[in-house]
Amino acid sequence: MNDLATTDPPPAATPIEVLQGALIDSRQRWRELIALAADFAFETDEWGRFTLITPDPALDWPAGTLVGQPAAALLAEGGIGVFDPFRVTAKVRLRQAWLKRGDGGIACLTFCAAPIQDATGRVTGSRGIGIDMTERDDVAAQAAAALRRSEVVDHILRRVAHEVLAARMIGAALDTLVDALGAEGVAVLFAATPAAAARWVYISGTGAEMVMDSASRQLQSGETAPAATMTPDGRPVLVTACQTRAGENAGLIAWRRPDSRAWDGDDSRLIGSAVKIIRMLLEREAIQLEMTRQARTDPLTGLLNRRAFLEEIERHAARQDRDNQPGTLMFADLDHFKPVNDRLGHEAGDEVLRCTAALLRKTFRPSDLIARLGGDEFAIWLNGADHMTAAERAEYLRDAVPRDLAEVIGPEGPHVSLSIGIASREPGDGEPLESLMRRADRAMYEVKRGGRGHWRVSLRKRP
Repeated sequence: MNDLATTDPPPAATPIEVLQGALIDSRQRWRELIALAADFAFETDEWGRFTLITPDPALDWPAGTLVGQPAAALLAEGGIGVFDPFRVTAKVRLRQAWLKRGDGGIACLTFCAAPIQDATGRVTGSRGIGIDMTERDDVAAQAAAALRRSEVVDHILRRVAHEVLAARMIGAALDTLVDALGAEGVAVLFAATPAAAARWVYISGTGAEMVMDSASRQLQSGETAPAATMTPDGRPVLVTACQTRAGENAGLIAWRRPDSRAWDGDDSRLIGSAVKIIRMLLEREAIQLEMTRQARTDPLTGLLNRRAFLEEIERHAARQDRDNQPGTLMFADLDHFKPVNDRLGHEAGDEVLRCTAALLRKTFRPSDLIARLGGDEFAIWLNGADHMTAAERAEYLRDAVPRDLAEVIGPEGPHVSLSIGIASREPGDGEPLESLMRRADRAMYEVKRGGRGHWRVSLRKRP
């Protein structure tokens, strides 16, 4: 019988060897699980030095270069009050800290950490894991910024909705932006053309005079995207240009106090959204102003209409009283105007009225009031002028009106002249405007009855 070859079984492991193997195996499995679950896991000793780093590399650091090094050197933000996950004395969960990356960048990690204690309860180090939240925080920050812009825009629209006049709407919008941007002031800058001198039209806050030059230059550069600049005294300025449908150039300007933080991308996006609202409100204001102008203006001649003249003369007369200045009212009526319409047609009659209005504008100052009261009747209020000044103007018109209108009517047409009544209001005499108007109207009709084509002064009889 042949003997079978036999081998001796391996010697049995001692209990200590079994325990050591189990510990090594357990530690390896722990490292593998941590590497799967976390972006950064660590242990530190009681002096705050790394004794374990996983995975390898961790945050672009080779683990071997960190072991034995002070863990605090990895913190991107130093100083008192900054959370340090590497030296905790009690369990912490979901606390954020910024760490330096091996590639020179920084990463935001959310940590869970706990102290390591010996048998007596003395803290001998820390261990913990961190999840890299940097990309998620960027997305969250972008979402938060978008939400903030939406909330600011909604707040502006709510504030604006409580107003009726466009001017007050713009004021409410600027007040809201001052708070939302943390600005010293916000304003609307206007220029008729890119090359024209700019002027403020609406301002909220203070310091506008310090940023005017910088804002004007930026507005005239033609850039439409939000652009940041700096004043000589260190005020950060943010300018966004826009153009209304009427072709007018405007800019939304925001500025901060000297040495404040610079404008960032979120600020630019916010002011870019706000300028669209401002543009809409500027266009609304233009429409309201045009509607007001039309409501107060005679459509044929462009002069004030009767209603606007009566409103304005009260304000002007009150101001003359406060300034102790005279004022003079003139009523003027075209002579032989009806035959122009009858013989030459209404188009010729309209041209006569337009020509008369142009002559009145040329004769009187821009500060005076000129109106077409209706038909062929006109009214003029001379600020700070007495009846002598008014008589000089009336004498000029007595000669100029027939001459200028003859060129419109032609040699075969009616001879059109102007009958004028004049009444002055002396400083402090307290004459009611109704009385002044009656005197001027009566003087004009006396000229009509006396042959027309002349002027007459009505002197007030003193009691």
